[in-house]
Amino acid sequence: MLYIVPTPIGNLKDITYRAVEVLKTVSLILAEDTRTSKKLMTAYAIETPLKSFHAHNEHSNLGHITDLLASGQDIALISDAGTPGISDPGFLLSRACQDQGIKITCLPGATALIPAIVASGIPCDKFFFEGFLPHKKGRQTRLKQLSSLEETFVLYESPHRLLKCLHQLMEHCGEDRTACVCRELTKLHEEIKQDNLKELIYHFESKDKVKGEIVIVVKGVK
Repeated sequence: MLYIVPTPIGNLKDITYRAVEVLKTVSLILAEDTRTSKKLMTAYAIETPLKSFHAHNEHSNLGHITDLLASGQDIALISDAGTPGISDPGFLLSRACQDQGIKITCLPGATALIPAIVASGIPCDKFFFEGFLPHKKGRQTRLKQLSSLEETFVLYESPHRLLKCLHQLMEHCGEDRTACVCRELTKLHEEIKQDNLKELIYHFESKDKVKGEIVIVVKGVK
């Protein structure tokens, strides 16, 4: 069995009893960055061996991992934070397991997407999840397409590109479009700031340095 196990996006207490149990009982844990994951393992006295499994080696390791699963081993897949496969490695292994008839169980748990959109105060009955925008090629085209959506849309962004992204959103959506920037979710300095795009730019330009992974929720044109 392949267990896909969400891990906390910040606060280490945001992990389920079941997730800890699975991580303690499987034969192997595939971790995006073993150094990051060791902090979680130490916090919950999890002694299961860790193996690196990330975007740069998942293709080369895929066959070996599916062989282990096919031989009867139970393996857990985790990312640095959140649910594997959501803007993190996981899709290729999940698809390979489905193709080979290997059982998969995905545990429910932490993800930055849902807390951000629910806390934003922006309509969330229907929404479009974009994830990370292209850095260069196709970025402007994608922003233009997103700006015309009637539904709320959600982006992931890094802190050093936040202002650039907000300026580009304002260019395509207009300065009065309502949006919400969520950063450091579940951590001590969590910030959830909702305003129009123009005011959000003023707010974050006034900060010396922006830290933490960013979720941007943007209201649709409706």
